[in-house]
Amino acid sequence: MNILVLGDIFGPSGIKAVTEKLPEIIKEKKIDFVIVNGENAADSGVGITKKNTEDLFNAGTDVITSGNHIWDEQGTMEFIGKEKRLLRPENLIKPSPGEGFGIFNSKNNKKVAVINLMGNIFMKKSEDVFQAAKKFLQNVKLKKDADFIIVDMHGEITSEKMAMGYLFDGKATMVVGTHTHVPTSDHRIMEKGTAYQTDLGMCGDYNSVIGMNRDNSLKRFLKDPLGKKHYPALGEATVCGLIVEANDKTGLANKVQPIIIGGSLQERI
Repeated sequence: MNILVLGDIFGPSGIKAVTEKLPEIIKEKKIDFVIVNGENAADSGVGITKKNTEDLFNAGTDVITSGNHIWDEQGTMEFIGKEKRLLRPENLIKPSPGEGFGIFNSKNNKKVAVINLMGNIFMKKSEDVFQAAKKFLQNVKLKKDADFIIVDMHGEITSEKMAMGYLFDGKATMVVGTHTHVPTSDHRIMEKGTAYQTDLGMCGDYNSVIGMNRDNSLKRFLKDPLGKKHYPALGEATVCGLIVEANDKTGLANKVQPIIIGGSLQERI
């Protein structure tokens, strides 16, 4: 079982790169299940539209996760209730539209559980993320309720993400971090068999400030009165993510393979 998870898709350049490159990646790497974080996919760089979701699903995405920007695009609250393949963080303050996790069928007819969590530190107020994770683990068991379990931990600080990795180690196929838009180099298989990476990075233009136009961002940091509201950089995007080869018998990871394609970052496959 080959699973691909891509980091935060940022703005028009990110959408373009992913929709163009994803079908080829799926074919070449024989990917059975695809998850992307789409909370920055809108033209503004914050939020996600119905068209964004349709474009990503048409390109081969199976599930879209999100994070703190899930409600930034007008209309998302209306269609998320109908589109079960679009997740919002499970630990958002209740009640919230949509679902925070689901069990989906892969291309090779396996049951894949996906949960979207959001950190509590330096993020929008949400319910305790570790209590939400514990509750999930009590209700969804690897190889009993699902053949594979994938966790998207959308958070600002590395310690929360690392601790979440250890909480799920041996109980999930993979735990990956999103949100900071910079790929970390700590991809590995943890001691009990769970694949882990602190942050997948973004699928966007890296000649930017975490996806936003770099010149305008500098003006904002320098308190230049000519600085405008942040807007996305529109150069060639880099596609960043992680491929995990998972064991059909145990549901745990056999191999992890980072994937960085195109744009200004050094390619890594």
